[in-house]
Formats: sequence, structure tokens, C-alpha cells
Amino acid sequence: IIDKAIEKSGGDNYEKASIEFSFRKGIYTSERNGGLYKFTRSKKDSAGVEIKDVLNNDGFKRFRDGKEVQLPDSLATSYAESVNSVHYFVQLPYGLNSPAVLKKLKGEDEIKGKKYYEIEVTFQQEGGGSDHEDIYMYWVNKKDFTVDYMAYRFFVNDGGIRFRVAVNPRVEKGIRFVDYENYKTDKLDTPLEKLDDLYEKGQLKKVSEIRNRILKVEIN
Repeated sequence: IIDKAIEKSGGDNYEKASIEFSFRKGIYTSERNGGLYKFTRSKKDSAGVEIKDVLNNDGFKRFRDGKEVQLPDSLATSYAESVNSVHYFVQLPYGLNSPAVLKKLKGEDEIKGKKYYEIEVTFQQEGGGSDHEDIYMYWVNKKDFTVDYMAYRFFVNDGGIRFRVAVNPRVEKGIRFVDYENYKTDKLDTPLEKLDDLYEKGQLKKVSEIRNRILKVEIN
């Protein structure tokens, strides 16, 4: 199911794509060439100086006004995971076949008259990052194999649950991108697979809209 979802959303194009997009106050770029990758984030600090983060196969580096900044390992790890997380969500479902990902078909359901597979995703501790205990749920359209809804349970900062609705789907150079409406429930014992029912009943609270402005896509 995930293989078909990735094929539907971009397939081999992901492996050789250069993508530039804006998210919140940052400009992000990603370059992939087979197994090689380079993810960046550029933004201005409070003094108007450019901070550029670079994550690639060799690790993470931060630059301030073009000069490398020496960081403690803990801080470098935190920044690296922040950069990786943004790129991961923007290029879903591509990352769902990463080696650390564990996938399970939890069932099937119907949302707004359309039928979906419910796929639970967890992560192995090795390679899964500091938030490897987080649990995700993806609703994959049984007909089109698009990922139209997703949810996750996180444990940092006292934990929480989010449910995202994919909106504004568009295709750039053969890769599908979406934005999200972001909802939550304060009932933290709610099973993730029940969130779509609460959404349809209007029992989730909308907390934000997540907009990714795609600036450039090139297939190398």
C-alpha cells in the first residue's frame, strides 16, 4: 500500500529531485541523487544575519553569515532533527519506506464517503531519532492511493495528539505536495484510528494551518 502511495505521489522523481520551498520564516532546499542527500534551512536571526543549517550524509553543520558555527553535539542533533522533520513532512509519503520505519495495516475505514486503509507507523530506536517513540497513523485512499489524512501521538512537552487533513493538493514536476489543516484533541487516551470519526463529528479543535509554498522543483 505504501509502495503504491509513494508511486502515486512521485515515485522515482523523489530520488533525483531538487526542491525549494518556504515554510514559516525559513527557506528550505533538498537535493537527492540516489542515496546522497542534502537538506538545508536558511533564515535570518534577530539581528538580520543569515543562519544556514546543512544536513547531509556526512552530518549536520550550521553557518552564520557564511562561517561555520561550532555547536555542542546535543544542540547539533536537535537542529538536525528539526530540519529533517520539515523535509520529511513536506515530502510525504516518500519517507515511509525509510529503514527505521515499521508499518502495520490497522484496518479500513470510510471518511466523507471515501474508503481508506489505516496504516500505523512506528520507528525503530536505531535510526528513528530522538522522537522514535512517537506513533503515526496514515489514511491512504483505497482508490487513488493518496495520503489524505494523518495523525500522530507525541510525548515531548507533556505529549499530545494531532490530526491533519491534507488540503490544496498540487503536482510540481511529477511530485505531489499538500498543505494541512491541523486539529487536536485533549483526550490523550484516544486511539489514533478513532480520530477520523471525531473529525467527521466536528469534535476536534482546529489549531493551525500548515502552508508550504513550493518555490522550485527540478528533476535531475
